Amino acid sequence: MKNANQAPRGARERATRAMRAEVAATVQDLVLDRGYEETTIDDICAAAEISRSTFFRYFHSKEEALFGTTDDAGEYLRDSLAARPPGEAPWVAMRRALSPLIDQYEGHDERTLRLTRLMVNTPALAAWHRQENARWHVLLHDEIARRLGADPADAADPRANAVIAAALGCVEAALIAWTSTNQPHTLAQILDRAMGAAFSSPHP
Repeated sequence: MKNANQAPRGARERATRAMRAEVAATVQDLVLDRGYEETTIDDICAAAEISRSTFFRYFHSKEEALFGTTDDAGEYLRDSLAARPPGEAPWVAMRRALSPLIDQYEGHDERTLRLTRLMVNTPALAAWHRQENARWHVLLHDEIARRLGADPADAADPRANAVIAAALGCVEAALIAWTSTNQPHTLAQILDRAMGAAFSSPHP
């Protein structure tokens, strides 16, 4: 028997997601047209036809509103990592788990590339992205530790943190390279190159 509150909670969650997606699309339109720094929260509220109190009910900041539809990407990555074969090496599992997210970047239009370029080149957005990476780091830690045969509670063991930091650093480097020019290579190819360099042996 279903809980009587289950359907209302589900409806509220869908309504919240729909509102966040609608406002995020509005913010993206504004910043691509005017620039990030030139777009204020008042501008966003006017364009979205909402009050400031409504804006802050759904978002903590302008940065979060701009990328409001990607806030569950960390959980998605964690679940993708956990779904990889148990015996797969941590570095390989990380790369394979990242594939659906990388495909999402490449599966969209020029708008996605412009927004990504804005993110890596705008200090406030780059800082927000690093904060998100820190949150992802925590989400991924226990699964990477498990794959290493390490105790997730052992703060003195640096291996899981090292693998995660290196992998997310490679993603950031790949995004910067991908948005720097009209690259002939795909983002997946650039990420493979970055992650290959991170774990390649130096030439003698």
